[in-house]
Amino acid sequence: MKVILLKQVNNLGEQWDIKSVADGYARNFLIPKGFAVLATSDAVAEANKRKEALSKLAEQDLSKVQELASALADYEVIIPAKANESGTLYAGITSKIISEALAVQGFKVPSRQIKLEKTLDAVGEYTVLLSFDHGLEANIKVIVEELPQEIKE
Repeated sequence: MKVILLKQVNNLGEQWDIKSVADGYARNFLIPKGFAVLATSDAVAEANKRKEALSKLAEQDLSKVQELASALADYEVIIPAKANESGTLYAGITSKIISEALAVQGFKVPSRQIKLEKTLDAVGEYTVLLSFDHGLEANIKVIVEELPQEIKE
């Protein structure tokens, strides 16, 4: 039986794919759960239109992500933080703090795309990996500076 997938189904296909599946699988699982519809000629035409539109959106998204990744390649962001005399921070720098610092500088990067091995807990320079959609990556340099003494108090 030919069906059109309305949602991505693991081990079967992506949204708007046209697949041949066992009759029982389609009747008892895919169609009742809303994962697929029967592949009629009208439904196939509609699925092809939607798949084309989806691929155009994906291309636009890819170009935006490529622009962001190239703009952030080897970018430096400076984050001031409170630290003791030995340079250990009182509060660690997390991916959320880095995301907020990038947002202040005009780059919208969700914290889930910032890959930290561990929380940054000392003054210094760190190389941080940004992992974008479509498999793109960029490294930025995060410079953690100690706040001046008069600001700490």
